[in-house]
Amino acid sequence: MSASNDLNEIYASSFRDNWTLPAITNYGTGKTYLYSDLSYEIAKIHMTYELAGITPGDKVALIGKNSPGWIMVFIATITYGATIVPILQEFNPTDAQHIVNHSGSVMLFVENNIWETFEFEKMPRLRGVISLTDGKILAEHPLNDGRMQKQLKNINRKFSRRYRGGLKPDDVRYPVPDPDNVAVLNYTSGTTGFSKGVMLTYRNLWGNVTFGIHSRLHYQGSRCLSFLPLAHAYGCAFDMLVPLAVGTHITVFGKLPSPNLLLKALHEVRPNLVICVPLILEKIYRKQILPMITKKGIRWVLSMPGIDKALYALIRRKLVDAFGGEFEEVIVGGAPLNHEVEEFLHRIRFPFTVGYGMTECGPLISYTPWRQFIPGSSGRTLPVIMHSKVLSDDPENIPGEICVKGVNVMKGYYNNPDATEAVLDADGWLHTGDMGTRSADGTIFIKGRYKTMILSSNGQNIYPEEIEAKLNNMPYVAESLVIERNGRLVALVYPDYEAMDKFGVTNEELPKEMEQVLVELNKLVAPYEKVDKIQLIANEFEKTPKRSIKRYLYNA
Repeated sequence: MSASNDLNEIYASSFRDNWTLPAITNYGTGKTYLYSDLSYEIAKIHMTYELAGITPGDKVALIGKNSPGWIMVFIATITYGATIVPILQEFNPTDAQHIVNHSGSVMLFVENNIWETFEFEKMPRLRGVISLTDGKILAEHPLNDGRMQKQLKNINRKFSRRYRGGLKPDDVRYPVPDPDNVAVLNYTSGTTGFSKGVMLTYRNLWGNVTFGIHSRLHYQGSRCLSFLPLAHAYGCAFDMLVPLAVGTHITVFGKLPSPNLLLKALHEVRPNLVICVPLILEKIYRKQILPMITKKGIRWVLSMPGIDKALYALIRRKLVDAFGGEFEEVIVGGAPLNHEVEEFLHRIRFPFTVGYGMTECGPLISYTPWRQFIPGSSGRTLPVIMHSKVLSDDPENIPGEICVKGVNVMKGYYNNPDATEAVLDADGWLHTGDMGTRSADGTIFIKGRYKTMILSSNGQNIYPEEIEAKLNNMPYVAESLVIERNGRLVALVYPDYEAMDKFGVTNEELPKEMEQVLVELNKLVAPYEKVDKIQLIANEFEKTPKRSIKRYLYNA
């Protein structure tokens, strides 16, 4: 790995080396930007910052759906030396405006439809607001006296004067910031109240990017379909930062990734690597594979040695084709993968692996290529740049809190020393809040969140996520949440209305079906994990923008 820790030089070098290759295509319009076009747009945003009086270290907020323009603003900001503040577009306007204020952002890039819901006067530190939709100035601070509007009015003429004859590869030179300067201020969605601003430095991003480069997750000329939110650390690192560092062609999928639309896009783009969250694999398994393998005739075939292998190979081929057919592996992250789904995918030799990370590590902590992946694990701690330990007397067998240390670990929470001190100890170990075990080679096995762990009356640790994973595979269960009430376990269940309609189960019949589900569930769990009752809820669980259930709302 480069000893310089110079993230910006990685991008300058990549853009020069890949000048004539496609960089970004907008899936919605088909418009493609070459790396030369990307460099041009970045240079123009740099000039915009100069003319607007933005200096290195200033905060620039960014909110909108995944798009080429979103990527350009993000990369332009960090290569300028300023701090980007990406905000998930799913945040309500009040929360988004609070983040703009809390971060101290002086400029905001925003899509027009989102801007219509904002109130400019409630964000007094903003000097100006620029449209991601058409590049126009949407608002300017009254004390500016219209200076930004005047300065940017003739930006094209000023740009032409600076780069006579057009921007050339040799013109792509970016400043070298201190590796410990904050590059990204990322506000986590959180499930226990208002999110905190995670300070990710240039060194943190460099750790993630160089690992991706040296692991050849992406490579020059490879194809990538970017459909996870780029405002979230996972999608940001591996659907944008790593691809652009090596000359990958990114197709940006800015729509809500429903399975049908997504499978169509995967078929068209044929990516060489697929980065996804468990929900996508689980939906495909439950809607397409499970009905197939539970048919009476198929169950009989699967019980026949030799024939089962042929059928598994057929299912594997269909799944591989569904994801475009040309990928090396599917990397699953962002949440635990359902055990049943994982076990089946492993049995059919589907090329997938499960990684582990968190926003506070920008995000990567552990990963193993699919051929070495151990089912039930979350990969091996990244060699050299990251270290892990489990706070347990027997880390390989008795779960304890997982702690990590290394290049990827954040600087802290912005303007929140108490929250920082609560997770980062004096020796630099980040206390993740996740409970698990760790093998001698650094492979991590996650059991659940420390905050959600339930201590049974006989002293056993119960991880509700493990029970929920089993329950979510039961008939007519769309999603569930296991909580403790008066010393007993209760499962809150939101029904799978689509399955009920398909099999003709009425609302009146559902409680009886749930009684059978409870019986079957309790056969699969340990005696101390037995669920006392299932309580049906009428509406979907409230979720964060990351689609995590807001557990704290249901613990009363």
